[in-house]
Amino acid sequence: MSESAITAKDLTKSFGTFVAVNKITFDVAHGEVFGFLGANGAGKTTAIRMLVGLLEPTSGEAHVAGFDVRTQRDEIRRNIGYMSQRFSLYADLTVQENIELYGGIYGLSDAQIRQGSEELYESLDLAHTADSLVRTLPLGWKQKLAFSVAMLHKPRIVFLDEPTGGVDPITRRTFWEMIYAAASTTTIFVTTHYMDEAEYCDRVSIMVDGRIAAMGTPAELKTQFSAPSIDEVFVQLARPAQKSA
Repeated sequence: MSESAITAKDLTKSFGTFVAVNKITFDVAHGEVFGFLGANGAGKTTAIRMLVGLLEPTSGEAHVAGFDVRTQRDEIRRNIGYMSQRFSLYADLTVQENIELYGGIYGLSDAQIRQGSEELYESLDLAHTADSLVRTLPLGWKQKLAFSVAMLHKPRIVFLDEPTGGVDPITRRTFWEMIYAAASTTTIFVTTHYMDEAEYCDRVSIMVDGRIAAMGTPAELKTQFSAPSIDEVFVQLARPAQKSA
């Protein structure tokens, strides 16, 4: 097994003359909760889409679960879970139908889907919603369900792209408790523009204008920038970018 769950070296994505992700280099250890932070438009989602095999890099290289993002996309998809920022379940299917659909996509047997369904309903206390359309659920429950479905096939790595966007602070905290529980067996790569969520991560990077401007543990970054919070670290990093814009 590779020493790192994810590695990237000079990973770059351009759209015409616009460079969305500019030569980023980092690695994520097995079992780490790695926060990929930045404001909207910083390049986080573009980077994550390259790592999960949805976008072809313009240049550079990356490996996810030991597989090359250019040549081994199918292998990557079999070993990861992915939850997008635009809620990833089908609103007009029931909860159970979504579980069965994604279980099939992940290649699970009928028996594995049944077992996964039982475990999901028990952990979320959602058995009473099995026949409910997903669109009828409150947003917080939808997000928890989407995360659990992304974990259904027990992936080695799960990518969460701004999973707490739009939910209330209590639901955000509960969601992070689910992330911690999953991290006992799975590497977590989470993007967010909520700087306070960095405190929940083992290590974070902060993207500014397509580049990684800083990386380290929350404590290391606060010490490095003489800041009381990661939010203040981000403000210090973002100010030069704003002035040059």
